[in-house]
This record gives sequence, structure tokens and C-alpha cells, in this order.
Amino acid sequence: MTTALAPLILTAAAGGGDDLWSRMFSFANYGELLQLVQNSVIAGAVLGIVGGLIGVFVMQRDMAFAVHGISELSFAGAAAALLLGVNVVAGSLVGSLIAAVIIGVLGSKARDRNSIIGVLMPFGLGLGILFLALYQGRTANKFGLLTGQIVSVDDPQLIWLIVISIVVLLGLGIMWRPLSFDSLDADVASARGVPTRAVSLTFMLLLGLMVAVSVQIIGALLVLALLVTPAAAAMRVSASPILVPILSMLFGFVSAVGGILLALGGSLPISPYITTISFAIYLVCRLIEARRTKTRSFRSSGETVAVAA
Repeated sequence: MTTALAPLILTAAAGGGDDLWSRMFSFANYGELLQLVQNSVIAGAVLGIVGGLIGVFVMQRDMAFAVHGISELSFAGAAAALLLGVNVVAGSLVGSLIAAVIIGVLGSKARDRNSIIGVLMPFGLGLGILFLALYQGRTANKFGLLTGQIVSVDDPQLIWLIVISIVVLLGLGIMWRPLSFDSLDADVASARGVPTRAVSLTFMLLLGLMVAVSVQIIGALLVLALLVTPAAAAMRVSASPILVPILSMLFGFVSAVGGILLALGGSLPISPYITTISFAIYLVCRLIEARRTKTRSFRSSGETVAVAA
């Protein structure tokens, strides 16, 4: 698929000229390109939905920093697999799960967790850079691990992604109630008999799986755009335990699929498109929240004046 797609991408990029706009949005041969990246569109849709769902718990548990820490070791594992000539997804999974277990076991408290992540991040990034420096293959493969690449999803990788996403969804479904309870108030949940340590470790493993497959699409450096930003945006416009996950999944889907469809028309990496859409959604939600807060404040002031009168 990659070999067939490369000439079309070059043609599309050249057809629009050398100016900046044509590099970002040149839709020559768009129909042909779209047919060749069906796997990427499906992968983006799955990642956006599942990533948006697990992102709600990431935000509730204040673990956005953990996502970035896991992604660095996932990147190191993928780079090692690339160097050794083995399955890159498998390498990414190994790195993610190692990071998830370390953080889950040693970082039960937020203070300990942040310090552990701060140690793991530079270590993982340094290992990844070392492995990529030793790798003598295509430069695009190196760059893609950091920023994602639209032509990276072949049939085996898509199957891996769907299977892992189903595992994550099943895991979240089985532990939804204790995980929600533990995420909102771990001390009370523990007092009520919820096995908070087991719940936390299991969640970390599910998060590690999701990070590993997300790295293949958006890259290790920008994985937060699918696993954190959609949920952060959803929480700005609602506090409903039902509406927040739905909005987060919708925002993740729009960001991932929309980013892929836009990236298809340009010659730039996929990640800037996904992150820009995701950030734009977040800004809109912030504006909606600010407007609501201002309206409520105005109404409260009016009621206070009326009572005083």
C-alpha cells in the first residue's frame, strides 16, 4: 500500500505548487488517495472513539502526565523493534506495558507518580533516540514514530489496533463502576471495599495498550491530542457522567478522522492536522464554558439585587 501511495502523494503535493498553502491543502487525486488509506481512516475512527472514552478516566484521575510518560517508553519499544526488524506494534506494546506497570505499582500517590514519570520520560526518549540513530532504514520510519504517518497502517496493524481497542473497551466496561468510584474519590472507594490498587493497576495496563496503538497513528510526541484533549474539552461543557464520555468520544472521532482527511490533501505529517482540530474543539468548549459562567454570574447578581430591593 505504501509503495502505491507514495507517487500519488508526491503528485498531489507538486500539483499545488511549492507555496505553503498547497503543501497543507492540495487535493489533487484526492479520490484515489482516499481509496488507498481506508485502513488509516478506520484506525483513526477507532482510536478517536476508544481514546476519547479512556481519556475521561485519565482526566478524572489526573493522569495526563502519565500518558506522556507511557508514550515515551512506547516510542522506545517501537524504535527497538524497528532496529531489530520485528513487529513495531509489538515493540510499542512492550514498552507501553512496562511503563504502565512501573507507574501503576510505584506511583499509587500522585506525588510519587509524577516523580516516577519525570524519571521515565527522558530515559525512554533517550533510548528511542539511540535506537533510531542506530537504525539504517528509511528516514520516514524514524520520523513517523515521533509524529505519526498516514501510510503506516497496513492490514496486520489494523487488526492489531481493532483487537487491542476491543480489549480496552471490554476492560473498561467490566470495571466501569469501581473505576468511576475510584476515580472520583479513591479514599472513600477504598473504605467501601473497592480494591483500589488492583483497579488502578488494571487501568494503567489498559491505558498502556491504548497509548501503544495511538503511537502508530499520531506519534509518541503528540499522543495527548487523542487521549487527553477530547476529554478535557468535554468536561468544559458538561459534568454529566453520561454526556461527558459521549462528547469525548465524538470529539476524538472528529479530531482523528478529520485530521486524516485533511492530511491526505497535503504533504505534511498527519499529527499537525489532528492536534489543530483537537485544540480548536477545546477552545470552542472553553468559550462555551466562559459564556455559561458569565450568564450564571449575571443571573445571580440580578437575583441578589432583586432580593435586596
